[in-house]
Amino acid sequence: MFDSIEALIKTQREHILSGLHIDYKKRIELLDKTSEAISKYEKDILDALSKDLGKPSYESQISEILFVQNEIRHIKKGLKKWMKKEKVKTPLLHFPAKSYIQSEAYGSVLIIAPWNYPFQLLFSPLVGAIAAGNRVIAKPSEISSHTSEIIAKIISESFESEYIGCVTGGVEETTYLLDQKFDYIFYTGNGVVGRIVMEKASKNLTPVTLELGGKSPTFVFGDNDLDLVAKRIISGKFFNAGQTCIAPDYILVQEDKYESLVDNLRKYILKFYGKDPKKSKDYGRVINSRHLERLKSYIESEDILCGGEVDEQERYLAPTLVGASGSSSVMREEIFGPILPIVKMTNLKSAIDFVIERDKPLAMYIFSRDEKIVNSILKRVSAGGVTINDTLMHITNDKLPFGGVGESGMGGYHGKSSFDLFSHKKSIFRASTRIDPPLKYPPYFGKLKIVRWLLRFFG
Repeated sequence: MFDSIEALIKTQREHILSGLHIDYKKRIELLDKTSEAISKYEKDILDALSKDLGKPSYESQISEILFVQNEIRHIKKGLKKWMKKEKVKTPLLHFPAKSYIQSEAYGSVLIIAPWNYPFQLLFSPLVGAIAAGNRVIAKPSEISSHTSEIIAKIISESFESEYIGCVTGGVEETTYLLDQKFDYIFYTGNGVVGRIVMEKASKNLTPVTLELGGKSPTFVFGDNDLDLVAKRIISGKFFNAGQTCIAPDYILVQEDKYESLVDNLRKYILKFYGKDPKKSKDYGRVINSRHLERLKSYIESEDILCGGEVDEQERYLAPTLVGASGSSSVMREEIFGPILPIVKMTNLKSAIDFVIERDKPLAMYIFSRDEKIVNSILKRVSAGGVTINDTLMHITNDKLPFGGVGESGMGGYHGKSSFDLFSHKKSIFRASTRIDPPLKYPPYFGKLKIVRWLLRFFG
């Protein structure tokens, strides 16, 4: 059953052990092939995403295809410079030695992708791993089956298996892969599986990056244009029908602004998706019936302020606003769907305390024109990434590393951060053979004072 996977791993491992490193020219060639394949199969990718998630074409273009193409362009532009050795200072004590850092590939990388952005969240880390000179085995999600099929087709047609291979299938295939030896594992998904990945990796002391989730809070405090606030929250929350790891998970709003904010949120749901969002070409679907049932359970006993309509056959849940308390069921689990709880808070301190008493989130959003409020939140609340006065935008800047902290993950990537993530930073010290300083050799009498003096003034 797993013979083909074993053969793929063996092929890549043999090329690594033979010392056949992937040079700059080959890395660029692989990146170019990736870009060309995405362009060639663009329509098929869009069709697959529509079948899996009901994704509007615009959302798929922006968040999946153009996102990856832009990542490739950015990496190609900087790659030659990033690959160069980085010279660093050497203490005078070791004169005339030289020191530098050389980025080198880990070797074999396993990338396990999720279903919510099934194309982007596989190919974005993939191009980073390629840029760093690694050989990669990609495992797309079986839940987004149509996208998984086109990913497998692209990889098999575009790349020799000694460089990049693809393994499809479900839990058994993923488990088998995790039982093999890799030099690096990159996993995007939930914390439960993240712990399994980390446990499996520990048997071979394999480094991991875990891109997980969490309940990303949205603060609305102080001076604000609530119309604009609502517009940007609704846009970020219901993109991909709320199935975004960094979607605003819930809102904490000062109580005197609650009613006005809710009115504006309702207004923009109507404006963006119409009276019946089910008919909107700009609104997606829940991935499958199991997740729809989970989402339904969150709102059964909640105060629904807007939406709540369900169509099981279409995997549809309307954009839904919920008036919630801090202890309600919808506030305990990561929602990962089109439900937005809104919680009244008496003051900023109680809102901040509410967040820091829980797991560290993957993202945080702060809406305020008051710098004191913004800084108070930033100083006290730890989060993987932050956008102020908007939502989702920090992930769109490839100069910013994207990743979590604590329960929301470890490791950051995108742009140069991807190259760095998939590269081992090898420290190299080159001693001179022309001069041989006597300080390091016995007898040591009288030398300690000289060493201390050199370290103090020239170390």
